[in-house]
Amino acid sequence: MIFPQNAIDKLGFTEIKNLITAKCLSEPGKEMVAKIQPQVKLDQIDRFLRQTQEFKDLLLNDAPLPVDHLYPIKPLADKARVEGAFLGEDEFYRILLSLRTVFAIIRYFNDREGQYSHLTLLFEHLPIETKIVRQIEQVIDDRGRMKDNASRDLLNLTQQILKSEQEARKRIDQVFKQAQHNGWTADGNLTIRDGRLVIPILAENKRKVKGLIHDESATGQTAYIEPEEVFHLNNKVRDLEFECRREVIRILTELTTELRPHIPLLMSYHGLLSKLDFVRAKALFAIDIEAEMPELSKEAEVSLVNARHPLLLLGVKKEQGETVVPLNIKIDAVDRVILVSGPNAGGKSVCMKTVGLLQMMVQAGVLIPAESTSKVGVFKQIFADIGDDQSIESDLSTYSAHLSKMKHFTTFADGRTLVLIDEFGTGTDPLFGGPIAEAVLEALHKKNIRGVITTHYSNLKVFASNTPGLENASMLFDNVAMRPLYILQVGKPGSSYAFEIAQKIGLSKEILNSAKQKIGKQQKKVDTLLVDLERDKRVVHDTKVAVTKRERELQSLQAEVSELQTHLEENQRQILREAKEKAKQILKDANKLVENTISEIKSVQADKDKTKAIRRNLHEAIDNHTDKRVVTQSPKLVNTVDETIEVGDWVRVLDAGTEGQVMEVSRGNNLIIALGDLRTVVKKNKVEKLHGKEKSKVVRRNRGTSTQSAADFQPEVDVRGMRTEDALRQIELVLDRAVMIGYPSLKIVHGKGDGILRKFVREYLRKYSHVSHFEDEHADRGGDGITHAYIN
Repeated sequence: MIFPQNAIDKLGFTEIKNLITAKCLSEPGKEMVAKIQPQVKLDQIDRFLRQTQEFKDLLLNDAPLPVDHLYPIKPLADKARVEGAFLGEDEFYRILLSLRTVFAIIRYFNDREGQYSHLTLLFEHLPIETKIVRQIEQVIDDRGRMKDNASRDLLNLTQQILKSEQEARKRIDQVFKQAQHNGWTADGNLTIRDGRLVIPILAENKRKVKGLIHDESATGQTAYIEPEEVFHLNNKVRDLEFECRREVIRILTELTTELRPHIPLLMSYHGLLSKLDFVRAKALFAIDIEAEMPELSKEAEVSLVNARHPLLLLGVKKEQGETVVPLNIKIDAVDRVILVSGPNAGGKSVCMKTVGLLQMMVQAGVLIPAESTSKVGVFKQIFADIGDDQSIESDLSTYSAHLSKMKHFTTFADGRTLVLIDEFGTGTDPLFGGPIAEAVLEALHKKNIRGVITTHYSNLKVFASNTPGLENASMLFDNVAMRPLYILQVGKPGSSYAFEIAQKIGLSKEILNSAKQKIGKQQKKVDTLLVDLERDKRVVHDTKVAVTKRERELQSLQAEVSELQTHLEENQRQILREAKEKAKQILKDANKLVENTISEIKSVQADKDKTKAIRRNLHEAIDNHTDKRVVTQSPKLVNTVDETIEVGDWVRVLDAGTEGQVMEVSRGNNLIIALGDLRTVVKKNKVEKLHGKEKSKVVRRNRGTSTQSAADFQPEVDVRGMRTEDALRQIELVLDRAVMIGYPSLKIVHGKGDGILRKFVREYLRKYSHVSHFEDEHADRGGDGITHAYIN
């Protein structure tokens, strides 16, 4: 699947495996990591990834998994499988600790049933056989030693040994004290030689104490004697110890026999511990590299979102303040091969290796440092040509090694093959290497391969731009600061920036000019166009960002106006409701007053004096119901003055109170007015013309405000032939307008001449707070006669 085999090392997958191995707690877990290989079955890859993702979630969000003891059970089970063999006390102790860990793990997941469905598959239907643990616990204590009461005979023997040792000790103490009293002993106390208690006696007195000499000191002045009186007691202790050992072996053999029927279950427990240790190590590594599980696809495709090279990420984490620029790349049925070009040390190889390494990690069931929205398919073959594979033994030069790989690629590649080639076509004369590389690329293209290829050859860039299925891409380069940005931009080839980098390094102008004369004019033109295209595309991108920002601001203002309009309409409805209620109440009171008046007139039978009095009372009541407060007039919303308004006049919109300049007088007495960056249509009788000081004030306030949109604005000003003051005034107007509409840069054409105007222009730009920096135009398009000013 992987060709050549050393591609695993060159892509960094071997180092990834070593880092995962360091996370393992057991040797079986490490052995499983060593066997990791990319898989081709989608369901198997999906299961491995989901198990790792679940263990990662467990480590981050749940209680710790009880994995205190992960001793390998398989070697012990294999030993116990042999009839007549028995396990030692320490071996049973390791089995006991491992089984306790297994049972704790099973209970842990049983308590969380349904939460870790894919991890649970590791021990599905695996029982907790406590009988094994009870049998071992009856024999082995918590220190890993056999219990004295493991059997009745063992308990009796242990007690006899203890009693005999005490008797022997008592007797030898008596002999030692007697020898000390006689002055026969050397310095020191009782000691042990050959496992038996002995007395240190001076060499000249060794014949005075009857017994067996076990040893002498290095100087020969001290003899270590076992007295005759305790010799038979020590022999008795030794015999009892032999009997005790035989009883221990009998118990261990019997316990091993009882364990033998459970060996298949023990092997299953061993598999569970090994797999859990393996998955745990992958999950810990995933946490270190901030990895996620991507979406899997049945198609041969790769779509990485904010992907980072894991080894580079780990290296950068050790460096304070450093970051890894994320990679975004898509390889599918439409764009099957990405041809990456750009400057040296710009990140082309890292881009290609990131794609290859992350693909191998996913197919090996390892999470990758990329967004979970990334999509990764399954490739049956991964072919890589990276670095120098020249070999003295095989009589292969660098280029011969490359060609040998190309032969294999073109013979065995298919639509399920991921091809990774670094510096395609190098190693021989570019005059011939370029065409051969193009022919190989054409052959691979016909086989519908997927891949990432890096190159500097222009003919390959042209071939990719004219061939469906191949897509040019470049690593961005800041040609102002002369440094790589490590950002992949798909859609156009990149320049190698050979002359620019050489100039920054300090290569003399004579050498550079000589080199420019030696290269073909067409090649020079292509490289210049690539540089210009990259600059122009960056300007367009910055402009697009600025326009998008303005659009968002406009949408926000529109939403605010809509909200205010809704609020105003609601207030109007509330005022109308209150007015209607008040009018109803006034009519009701008036009707009542009239009825009462008529009734009173009837009651006095139309007496004149009384009728006058009643009418007087009626008028007083009417006056009391009349609101005598001064009614203030509403603001003037209609202009009744017949005043001529023309294009260029400054007016105030009466109902809004805002000022603007008339841009057009259309039919139906409609005016098109510019309010800052906005346009609005207003009836002529809804505005008033501004005069005198009021007009001057508005003009000053709006000075520098552009009456053109970003789409109409021309980011270029030509001041050649102008006086210095006029030129600076013109530049100021255009600069102010560019700042107002958020345009990112301005091109100022001032000419070369004596350089006086250029000097004043640049001094002015240095003082202008919104200009971040400026630079000369490219030498082929005006050089220092044109200044590019970049606006922050």
